[in-house]
Order: sequence, then C-alpha cells, then structure tokens
Amino acid sequence: MAQIGKTLLGSGWLAARSTEVNEDGDQLTTTNPPSIGPQSPWIEAVVPGTVLGTLLKNKSIPDPFYGLENETITDIADSGRDYYTFWFFTRFHCKRLLNQYVHLNFRAINYSAEVYVNGHKIVLPKGMFRRHTLDVTDILHPDSSDNLLAVIVHPPDHPGSIPPQGGQGGDHEIGKDVAAQYVEGWDWICPIRDRNTGIWDEVSISVTGPVRIIDPHLVSTFYDDYERAYLHVTADLENKSTWNADCSVNIQVTAELENGVCLVEHLHTENVLIPARGNIQHTFKPLFLYKPELWWPNGMGKQNLYDVLITVVVKEFGESDSWMQPYGFRKIESDIDTVTGGRLFKINGEPIFIRGGNWILSDGLLRLSKERYRTDIKFHADMNMNMIRCWGGGLAERPEFYHFCDVYGLLVWQEFWITGDVDGRGDPVSNLNGPLDHELFLLCARDTVKLLRNHPSLALWVGGNEQVPPKDINEALKKDLRLHPYFTTHLLSDQESDPSVYLDGTRVYIQGSMWDGFADGKGNFTDGPYEIQNPEDFFKDTYYKYGFNPEVGSVGMPVADTIRATMPPEGWEIPLFKKVSDGFVEEVPNRMWDYHKYIPYSKPGKVHDQILMYGVPDNLDDFCVKAQLVNYIQYRALFEGWSSQMWTKYTGVLIWKNQNPWTGLRGQFYDHLLDQTASFYGCRSAAEPVHVQLNLASNFVEVVNTTPKELSDVEIEASVWDLEGNCPYSKVFNKVSAPPKKVVKISEFMYSKSENPKPVYFLLLKLYHASDKTVISRNFYWLHLPGKDYTLLEPYRKKQIPIKVTCNAVNVGPEYELEINVHNTSRADLAKSALQDDGKRDVGLLQKLFSKFGGTEDINRGLKVVETEGTDPGVAFFLRFSVHNPEAEKQDTRILPVHYSDNYFSLVPGESMSFKISFAAPTSMKKPPRVMLRGWNYPDGFTVFG
Repeated sequence: MAQIGKTLLGSGWLAARSTEVNEDGDQLTTTNPPSIGPQSPWIEAVVPGTVLGTLLKNKSIPDPFYGLENETITDIADSGRDYYTFWFFTRFHCKRLLNQYVHLNFRAINYSAEVYVNGHKIVLPKGMFRRHTLDVTDILHPDSSDNLLAVIVHPPDHPGSIPPQGGQGGDHEIGKDVAAQYVEGWDWICPIRDRNTGIWDEVSISVTGPVRIIDPHLVSTFYDDYERAYLHVTADLENKSTWNADCSVNIQVTAELENGVCLVEHLHTENVLIPARGNIQHTFKPLFLYKPELWWPNGMGKQNLYDVLITVVVKEFGESDSWMQPYGFRKIESDIDTVTGGRLFKINGEPIFIRGGNWILSDGLLRLSKERYRTDIKFHADMNMNMIRCWGGGLAERPEFYHFCDVYGLLVWQEFWITGDVDGRGDPVSNLNGPLDHELFLLCARDTVKLLRNHPSLALWVGGNEQVPPKDINEALKKDLRLHPYFTTHLLSDQESDPSVYLDGTRVYIQGSMWDGFADGKGNFTDGPYEIQNPEDFFKDTYYKYGFNPEVGSVGMPVADTIRATMPPEGWEIPLFKKVSDGFVEEVPNRMWDYHKYIPYSKPGKVHDQILMYGVPDNLDDFCVKAQLVNYIQYRALFEGWSSQMWTKYTGVLIWKNQNPWTGLRGQFYDHLLDQTASFYGCRSAAEPVHVQLNLASNFVEVVNTTPKELSDVEIEASVWDLEGNCPYSKVFNKVSAPPKKVVKISEFMYSKSENPKPVYFLLLKLYHASDKTVISRNFYWLHLPGKDYTLLEPYRKKQIPIKVTCNAVNVGPEYELEINVHNTSRADLAKSALQDDGKRDVGLLQKLFSKFGGTEDINRGLKVVETEGTDPGVAFFLRFSVHNPEAEKQDTRILPVHYSDNYFSLVPGESMSFKISFAAPTSMKKPPRVMLRGWNYPDGFTVFG
C-alpha cells in the first residue's frame, strides 16, 4: 500500500512569464514539458514564494530592499497584470493503490490560478487567504512515472497604482480584493511591485484511504479550579468511496516527558458509519483528563503542549487517514475592565498584563520559513513580550507562525483584512463598502478560522485595523464567531451543543482595533503616537488617556553594519542637524534613509534631538552607537511607563511595531537581517515578570510584580556611580514586599537632590532575595540632572576600564552555545561621599553583592580568558557582543541570527555578569566563528572567542 500522509512539493519548480510561454497548460503537462536552457524563458522558481522572489533568486531583478533599487523594478501599475502573470511547473511521483485517493493541496495562492495536471484543467477561485484542495485521484498516472503539474498564477484583480506622494496603501485599489493591503506601500514600507503574486504558501500531495479527516476542532472545558478538564472534538469525515464505510475513529492524547519519552494520557475509539460519497460531521464523546498540565503565556508559566492524534480505520481496508495537532489546554477570557476601561485578558483564570507589539509579516517578499518564524517568535519571547498583534493590512499568519507562538507562549491577536486607510477612512476616502466580493471575504475568513483555531496562542479575532468591516460582513463575523455559552457562563448544560461544533466559540471577536476596550473604545483615532518621545513622558498620567493602547511607536535605527549591508555608500551619510526655532533641531536625512522611512530622533517643538544629547556624531558609526543609546532608553521607558500604572490605569500596550518586513528604519527591535537593536534589550529589561525600575517622572523606585505570587523578604539596592568610577551614593531598602499583580512604590530616589550631585551619573538598581542575595531583577540607568545632557559621556570614551572575559564553548556541527562571563575588574573608593539616610554607608553589602555576582574569583580556570589593558576605575559602559565569520569576504561579516541572553549591558566596578550565546554558523565555514565585544570604552572591540 502507498504511504498514507502528506508530501510537500517544495522543490524542483520552474517558472516563466506567461507572455513568454507559447504552450498552453495542456501542452505543458502532456507533450511539451518545460526545461531550462539558453533559449528557454523558464527559470528556477521559489515555491512557496512570489514572482519577485523567483526573479530575485535568478538575479533578474536587483534586491528591492537594497538602497533605492526598488525604484528600478517595474511596478505592476505601469506594466499591467500580464507582466507579473507567471507559469509555475513541477513534476512529482505518486503511486496509489486500489481504494486510495490523492488530493493536491494549495494552502494559499495570490490571487487566482488555473491548475493543469497531466493535461486536465482545474480553475482555482480568487482570494489570497483560502485553501484549495483538488481531488486528482483519477488524473494521475497509474504507474510510477512523472506527473506533470503546471499552474498559471494571476495577480490581484485591482493591484492599484502608487501616487507620487506615496501614502497608506497607495491609491487603495487593492482594498477591492481580499488580499494583503500593505503591498501598495505604507509609511513604513515601499510598494511591492508584483503585489505578492505567486504560490505563496505550501503545496502538497496527500494520500488517504476511502475516508479522510477534515478540519477537526479541539476545545477544552474546565471544572473544579482546573482539576477536571474535558477535551471536545468535532471533525468532518468524508467518504470518497462508492460503498458505505464502517469506521473506527481513534483519538490519542499524548504528553511528551523528559528525554523524548511519551505518556499516553487518553485513548478513545468510536465507531462511525459513513454513507457512500457522504460527508458527516462527527462529534466525539468528551474526553476526561485529570489535572492536565496547562498552557501559559510567556512569563506566566510553562507552554505545555499535548499531541492530539486522530486516526480513522476503515473495515476491510485499514488505516485511512490521520491528523495530528500539538494542543495546549488553556482557557482564555476577555472583557472590558471596570477600573481602567481597557480590555482585560485572563488565561486560566489569571489576569495578564499585556506587553507586546504589532507584527506585519516576516518578509515583504513572502520568503517565509520555519527557521525564520522560529527566530522571529523566539526573539519576541526573549524580549519578555506576551502578545503579538497580526495587523489587518498584512497576513492571516501561517500555522508555522502559530506553532512557534504556541511553543514560546506568545498570545496572538489576529485581524482580518480591513484597514481604515484603505477601507473608508483614508486619504482619499475609498472602498467605503470594503472589498467588492463580501462572500469571498467571509469564505476566506471562515477558512482562516478553521486553519488556525486549534492553536492555544490564538487569543482573539479582530475585524480590522482602525476600522470595522462593512455591516453585513461584521454581522456575519459576529454570528460566526460568537462565544459558546460555556465561555460566558462557565457551565455546560445538556441543552447546549458541544462547543467543538462551533466555528470557534472559544475566543472573542472584536469588530475593530480601536473598539470595545481598545483605545477609546469607540473607533476614534486614539492610538499612537509614532515618533520620538521624552522618556519621562511615558510615566505621566497625562500621556495616554485610555486603558489599552493597540499602537504606540517610535524610532528604530539599526547598527552601522546593517546600513552598510543594505545601502551603497551614498546611503551612509548621516542626517543634517538643522536648527529651528526655540532651540530645537530638525533632522534632514539623506534620500535613501527617507525612502526607507527613517523616523528622526527629534520632534521640533516637543522633543529635543535625543542623539545630540550625547554630542554631535562624527560619522555613521558614531551616529548609530548614539542611536542605540537612545533606542534602549526610549523603549525601556515606554514599557516601564505603562507598567508603572498596571491595573490602575492600563491593562496593556502594544508597540508599533516589533520588526520590519524589509530594510526599514523605523519602529523595530531587530532589523530585517535579524540583528537586534539596543531597544530589544531595553524592552527585555522592562518587561520581565518581576522588575525593579525608576519612575522617570516621579523619581520613585518601584517594583512591578506581574506574577500571581507575592514577593516577600526581598531587598533593593540603589547605587550611583560617577564618571570617575566612584560610588557617591548607595541605599538599601530592606523588608520589601510586592503583592501579586501589583506595583509598589518603594521610596524616592534622592541623589539628584543631594549636595553636589554629578551632572551625569549611572544608577544601578538590584532587587534580590534577602536570604541569599540571589538577584531577581537588575536595571542599569545612565542619567543626567534636569536641564543637562549626556555630552560628558563623550570624553568618558577615553577611559580604559579593565575587564576580564572568560568563555566556554560547545558546538555540535554548525550549532554553537557559548557561556561567557564578563567582569569589570576595576575598583574605586567605595566609601567616598556615599551617605545613607542615617549618614552611614553599607560598604559590606556592596562587596557581598559583587562577590555574589562573580567577584574576582577565577571559577573558570582553564577556559579561554581575555583581559583588556587599562587602569582607569569606572563603569564599563554599553558593551555589546557580536558574532562574525572570519572567512567572509564581504564587508558585512556578521553571523545572523544570534540569540543572546542579554546584550548592550554595562558593568559597575567589581561587577560581573554571565551570558549565554547561541547560533548556527554557516555550514561552509571551516574556521571557528569570532565573537567580538565592543563598548563605549572599547570602540574597536576585541575578540573573546575564535
């Protein structure tokens, strides 16, 4: 018997522009299959992918994300749709046996297509976000010879044009189709010239027996404080045969233990009779589980996942089909908070304070992969975020995206394909009634729900961005996505249908991103702002009026290496600083930065240039380093400001936005090449579940406890370090406690009001257990007195601060894991000018803490040790690791992505920190990778490994 299951068709594809192909689909899949040759229009294709992705792979176009190269690529508005209408062709083997059935599956195509298999034509209907399943059983070759598959893919019907001034969604014509709207360009991305035309998601062949399983729905209900759980399952079962199928349908629930050992939690079988050529919806008897391990979002607990396997066995045939889904037992509730007016989410009964960000998509050319998704989502978890919003002008994200959100604990807000800019609220106003085909929109929406509904990370559906869908669509979605009564009453009566019968029924549907607990709740434009802010403003009660801000954004300059890697030398010029009225400065960027949507670090009339706070930059490297200083402060303050008023004013905030799907220069925590900016680590610090922070508006030290556990018997140490390496102030706050899910104001930080405070200084806050001094939260600030700036840090660069680095590395093949300890070996007079309230200094505590953090003891004897020369006492400021390929011939030698446990860090005298670094080196690289450490005091850097 041929193997039951799915086979991906992800390689061996060819492509050609339709106007250059003389054969039709029948000929291509019978007598004249294409091949690559000197006179042939056919080239290697990228499937899944887009036309532009294929052209770029073959170097038929320049990289549209490099410099201004996108301006040299023909736009579909100028060429017409035929120019980006392409044929795609491949061959595949599939030998089937008697009573086996074969389906050809396209998980998504943009926008419409005709499919030819061995000379047989099948027309695929329109829509970017729908699956296509084609029964090709009777048209496949019966033997093991090649089956020929050709697909002609047409672009969206209304690709639109790009006005000279650009704009949000170009001329908005794309909104007439059910497709991604960002492709006409936005204020954060250039236009995508082919409008993402292509076979952009996976293609597969599936072999089944007479009965196949379609779209099972898994729902869990809970009782007795989550001790009792029931798994509800409904699935469509289709009988392809001409005889009644007597089936045994089996469900197996398995938990993976340590070392790959699996424990079967439940095994259940039911007998079903399916009529010939029939399709039935079968609901199983609920499966009981006692105390299942619950799935929790990032920062609240473990992301426990069970494997749910459904198999169908047909009498006198055997196993006919199987379906498997990793599944998390969890309950999500959402309502409007009565205190703040913001939307409140509860997971397994516990309120969760939302700190996350907005997501467009991984790549603007739809070069999507499991590896890229894994990195993207792990980056979000590493930042201690707990929610990602999939913005309505982008994609219905793919199952692989959701899988890694399940694995790493990121809740997902998924919007449908409506935006205010394109659908009725933009300039010019257009598409007042949304897409032309409302039934197509609803078909795509329902199919998307079926595709994604079993993922525990999926938290809510939203009708659109800054807009609600047209009335008939909105009402249909409200009806289709209504909650099952159990999820409002917490009771499951005998009169109610099983919750797994619903299309979803387990999570809320909100009609728009500024309605019903988001922004002002009424749809007015009350999200934002999207520009540089004074860091202290984030803490002020007047900064934002409403309980949950779905979009607030700021700057996003990457490091200099990224600029050089993504732009020619004319793009390396830094902005001009133009003086305007009232002492403010306007930044004037070069044309390439402007094209890549650069957000300035100044806002004349409101915010003084934050880069000039550190002095006028000399060159690109200097500019980018100073930009990272601003990035760190900006985004740490944003999250800390919201956290400071957790549950009293706010229920959550989402940053606009977490990353760019191209080489943009705004709103990002890591760039398109996957190198993290300093804002990544500022966010990581601010969003940790238990966090000590300085309120920049009130100057109070605060402890934020987002967890359900009380924090007791802890202490806080606040120490100030000056530019001479002295500690003129330190204070210990004893007997601190923080109730669950509360913010506690500890005491005012008084150094700036003390006698002769330094104009620029460093503040180190540490929250630790009193019993053993184990650190819970560490937070490092650089600060200046009111009315001052950071220009004194410029001469501080010349300080030669001695540091010692020990490194231990383990690698298996290309995979590397490094453990690195960095120790500031300088010491200063700790007793100088340091007073507590009682006039005494606790020098002993500082010494104990530094000893606890590593001290000078060489615990890594025998490992690779690097020590820098230097005799100056002081803070080793703003240190940053990077990993490089020593064999790289190109200018950019970085190995990306790299996962760092922390980066952009500073060490006070005597302090040490340990780090973990993991990455995959290029498989062709023979020499060990080189790990560099750079910093404010070490601009050229030095090698710590390799």
